[in-house]
Amino acid sequence: GGMGEWAVEQVSEGLNRLRAALAEPPLRDAFNAAAQRLLGMEGRLICVGVGKSGHVAAKLAATFASTGTPSLFVHPSEASHGDLGMIVPGDVILALSWSGQTRELRDIIAYVNRFRVPLLAITSDGTSMLGRAADVAMVAPEVREACPHDQAPTTSTAVQLALGDALAMALVEARGFTAHNLREFHP
Repeated sequence: GGMGEWAVEQVSEGLNRLRAALAEPPLRDAFNAAAQRLLGMEGRLICVGVGKSGHVAAKLAATFASTGTPSLFVHPSEASHGDLGMIVPGDVILALSWSGQTRELRDIIAYVNRFRVPLLAITSDGTSMLGRAADVAMVAPEVREACPHDQAPTTSTAVQLALGDALAMALVEARGFTAHNLREFHP
């Protein structure tokens, strides 16, 4: 097989690791705790991330919004320049950072601490800045990127996307969201 097959194999392996991790505590418990937070949420889910994680966060915001969880994407660097005012009591933040050390997330972390906005995280490092700051840290398993140099975010973004989508679907199931409801969001 060529590079394409190898790359898909790496992503597939990463998703298999995620599935196995979701079947066990700590990730299963964190996932369920995150779902409970979102079910009880009075405001909106604010998805944040930088770089490739930001693209995943924007996609997840769209998925949550279209399946009955009010949600929007806020870019962390925009947030530092006034958009944090869009985040109000009752909202919950979902922050994505594979390393958990993304410098641009510092202002958001400071803000959520000050205003007691619940912070959910998807990261690969529970001991990172983001992992420690989060009320609920969903710590994804370590994976190999589908890049010959193990550098370009590929497997890691697929894992973040799958975990976020799984969370959105858990909420759909918990709410008994119907095909009729789904059509209302997709006129």
